[in-house]
Amino acid sequence: MVHEVRGVVARAKGAPVSLETILVPDPGPGEALVQVQACGVCHTDLHYREGGINDEFPFLLGHEAAGVVESVGPDVTHVKPGDFVVLNWRAVCGQCRACKRGRPWYCFDTHNATQKMTLADGTVLSPALGIGAFADKTLVAAGQCTVVSTVDPAAAGLLGCGVMAGFGAAVNTAPVQQGDTVAVIGCGGVGNAAIAGALYAGARQVIAVDLDDRKLGWAREFGATHTVNATGDVVAELRALTGGFGPDVVIDAVGRPETFRQAFDARDLAGTVVLVGVPNPTMVLEIPLIEIFGHGGQTKSSWYGDCLPERDFPLLVDLWQQGRFPLDRFVSERIGLDGVEAAFHKMERGEVLRSVVVL
Repeated sequence: MVHEVRGVVARAKGAPVSLETILVPDPGPGEALVQVQACGVCHTDLHYREGGINDEFPFLLGHEAAGVVESVGPDVTHVKPGDFVVLNWRAVCGQCRACKRGRPWYCFDTHNATQKMTLADGTVLSPALGIGAFADKTLVAAGQCTVVSTVDPAAAGLLGCGVMAGFGAAVNTAPVQQGDTVAVIGCGGVGNAAIAGALYAGARQVIAVDLDDRKLGWAREFGATHTVNATGDVVAELRALTGGFGPDVVIDAVGRPETFRQAFDARDLAGTVVLVGVPNPTMVLEIPLIEIFGHGGQTKSSWYGDCLPERDFPLLVDLWQQGRFPLDRFVSERIGLDGVEAAFHKMERGEVLRSVVVL
């Protein structure tokens, strides 16, 4: 059976997205059909629309989602129809060298659904991050479904990308230790999740850095103890706020050469830099090798917050329900499928943390 549903499609580089009829097949082996209840509007979707990921147009956008499993393939046992799930874009294989060494968050052979979703005329769609959840229903690999407690899907879906990336950068990748001083550069959804994550991990000081005073205000709401407007000398101000030494951990949630250089220069001797903001493929960074040697410490990339969805998604839902993690406060507005293009523009203007499509 083929399901005829609505979906948000990017047909060409830079062109406005359109709401179109798409065809979604029933799940085959290893697959699950999910009725989408909510999906966040993430910067990565905009990168797809702008051709910043690849040129495999048309794209079915949306990936930061939660919903209910409608049906599963014949060999799927870990999820079943009726399960409330958050979708993830790194379904681990369990067989690659990373998985076998007990590091599944580095899985080198993550997988997606085998069957393709299409436009009504048969044109094959490329689902964003293997998910494609700006749609009434989507087809994913069953391993991309993580069962969590039934909660508000608009908030829960954000665990599927931005919130998990930021929280995990602080808690899993750095990792922030009890008593650390931490700076976070870039205070959008990912950056504020990193701020909340650093506090959860026991940081005694969390400094938010951004060009936009409105975002710095949001950062304080998520627990930042200090703020720095990046129009000034960021490195000097971070050092001044940390006794002249620099933070123990600096998280770059922007992903630009200039912000990474600020993070690298500002950290304490033998401190840690974590890059979680995704750079444009054309960006280049030059740092004299002697500075890397002389500064010591660690420079890390955080892939999806180095998360293991089956471990981390339920944990964050539990923390939210206990009042220890403000997941619902990342939801700035709730929109329909026809509001995605406008949401992209609000995101570009820095007006929202997350617009969330609710179906």
